[in-house]
Amino acid sequence: MSEKLKPSAEGRKKLHIQTWGCQMNVYDSQRMVGLLRPLGYEVADNPDEADLVILNTCHIREKAAEKVYSALGRLNKHKKARQQAGNDMCIAVAGCVAQAEGAEIMARAPQVDLVFGPQSYHKLPEMIAKAARQTGDILETEFDVVEKFDVLATPRNIDGYAAFVTIQEGCDKFCTFCVVPYTRGAEVSRPVDQISAEVRSLVMQGVREVTLLGQNVNAYQGAAPSGAPTESFGLGALIRHLAKIDGLERIRFTTSHPRDMDDDLIAAIGEEKKLMPYLHLPVQSGSDKILKAMNRGHRAEDYVRLVEKIRAVRPDLALSGDFIVGFPGEDEQAFEETMALIREVDYASAFSFKYSRRPGTPGASMTKQISETEKSDRLQALQTLLETQKQNFNASCVGKVLPILLESPGRVAGQVNGRSPYLQAVHLEAPENLIGEIVSVRIIEKKSNSLTGLLKSSPSP
Repeated sequence: MSEKLKPSAEGRKKLHIQTWGCQMNVYDSQRMVGLLRPLGYEVADNPDEADLVILNTCHIREKAAEKVYSALGRLNKHKKARQQAGNDMCIAVAGCVAQAEGAEIMARAPQVDLVFGPQSYHKLPEMIAKAARQTGDILETEFDVVEKFDVLATPRNIDGYAAFVTIQEGCDKFCTFCVVPYTRGAEVSRPVDQISAEVRSLVMQGVREVTLLGQNVNAYQGAAPSGAPTESFGLGALIRHLAKIDGLERIRFTTSHPRDMDDDLIAAIGEEKKLMPYLHLPVQSGSDKILKAMNRGHRAEDYVRLVEKIRAVRPDLALSGDFIVGFPGEDEQAFEETMALIREVDYASAFSFKYSRRPGTPGASMTKQISETEKSDRLQALQTLLETQKQNFNASCVGKVLPILLESPGRVAGQVNGRSPYLQAVHLEAPENLIGEIVSVRIIEKKSNSLTGLLKSSPSP
């Protein structure tokens, strides 16, 4: 074995992954761990004890590349310290920053050994083998998502009772603020049989809840199972298919685009009881002028009417959203239109950000860029409103009896942690042998970021 990948002194290789960004990156990191375990890698909590460190990056947020280079600077110190002790460290940069800026990373950060995009991580064992043969630094950022999906079909080991499952990647919408079409590529969907096999495998390991992931998840159109009356399934049909799996108790999906929320999916939201009453449906702005500049393909009124249609079939729905403030051309009227939409829709939770230029996107070259001061002031006002709505929703849960999936021990003896159907964290006193079960819990208190509950009944034996 080359010095580049010499194991640590304990004789076992150790892997440390730092993950930034969306749930799809979390999922990708889990799959990388699964791919590397057969090569003898175990997970390390700290980078200074790792033989292989992977930065799984996100290009969506502000100053994404700068954060990567800052992390690489810190890792370089760990790498030099390990070299002085007779061990080396292989540093890899993965994810969307790697896809967008791979060549520059290799040029600016000589301590990096591997750079690969989100559609190439399935080649990680091969890339590590090449590095071990000292064939030089490796840059792999080509799209071949179908091949990646083939690798995703292999079984994975998972700890816990809730799991992510990628069903779709890429996006064809080309919103002017977003880099996803450039870093993740066009929309591609996994076959239903692959997804079903993965979910069945997870359920056999004790998983009770799955979240179906996609950059544009409700654009899903996957090859139907053999014998199905149609050639492809949309997301609604896929959810109904997965709901038939014994032992799978909860289904979620994220992230959706309003343009792809079709009638069949809305019907499934109303009919399928295993589908949780929580929907993340980003709108980004309440101004038609800004929505057009963003190339969202819908008006504010379209979004509001869509929400009404979904709530008509699922009255207990909790809605989550995404908002960008300070997009180029956003004046006070446009911002107030966004605030008005928030008041009308009423969100249980939301994510909100200041617009930041992403290199290579149309928004980066637009005129009428908004000052940082204006962005900050608007973001504060918007987040105050959204936080009020969140707290009001949480308060409305007090006194209700909710089914809670217990997931882990709490911080104090006798306490356990769980999740409500609305994705809220719930803390209660309960025996640890109930972890992994779905129990009835009366909510007795609202805290700033969680709920406190009282165990009402345990599952039947």
